[in-house]
Amino acid sequence: MDCRRCETPLERPGDFCLTCNTANCDAVVVDCGRERATVTVLDGDEVVGETTVTTVPDDGEETGVVEFRNFAGRVADEVRRKRPETVYAAGDRAVIRETRAQLHHEFYRVDDEDPVAAAIGGLGESGLDVVDLAPREKIGGAHSTLIGGRTGQTAIRTVAEHPHVKKVIPGPIEAGGSSSQASVGAKVTRADGNGNVRMLIRDGSSVQENRVVTTAGDREMGERVREDLNEALTTADLR
Repeated sequence: MDCRRCETPLERPGDFCLTCNTANCDAVVVDCGRERATVTVLDGDEVVGETTVTTVPDDGEETGVVEFRNFAGRVADEVRRKRPETVYAAGDRAVIRETRAQLHHEFYRVDDEDPVAAAIGGLGESGLDVVDLAPREKIGGAHSTLIGGRTGQTAIRTVAEHPHVKKVIPGPIEAGGSSSQASVGAKVTRADGNGNVRMLIRDGSSVQENRVVTTAGDREMGERVREDLNEALTTADLR
């Protein structure tokens, strides 16, 4: 495959052209398994390339961590060399989390049964607006108290950092019992008809429901944001 602009031969289909700084794909679909990941390159609704990355899982306490990170790193390298506008992901959540942690791209979760078809179906959808504000500027409301101490604050900040979150509005606390940092956890609930979600923070038997206003305009897009937020909370060990 040659570059669409300067016609320089590309090492792999869909690679970003370093000669004229031109992207040669619109999206990448990453279908992750624990032993095998397939990276499919899309130009519009056309598949222009596919690369498979494999590994042999290691059960060692330390060597297993290195093997897992290296596997995800090789998958991330395949995405990085394309510089796509959008990355769709399906399959093993742990592999997806580690791959995303090594990239600056936002991932969109798609159906595991046929992720490429699901991604092609989503390419025509308009993108969500990005909110270019510092997380602290997105947090506010009538209730300023947060439960869970530093862990609760980290959960709120993690959600506020998402580019499609406009506002995080802390809600009242339903007190139940004694506080324990070890028991603090957070979860984002299903989107409403306007694409907004709620994040529940639990501290022991106490619960705080926080409203999260997103740039999604409907339930379907709100569900995408919800999945991203829960993935971010899981990555931060907050779920």
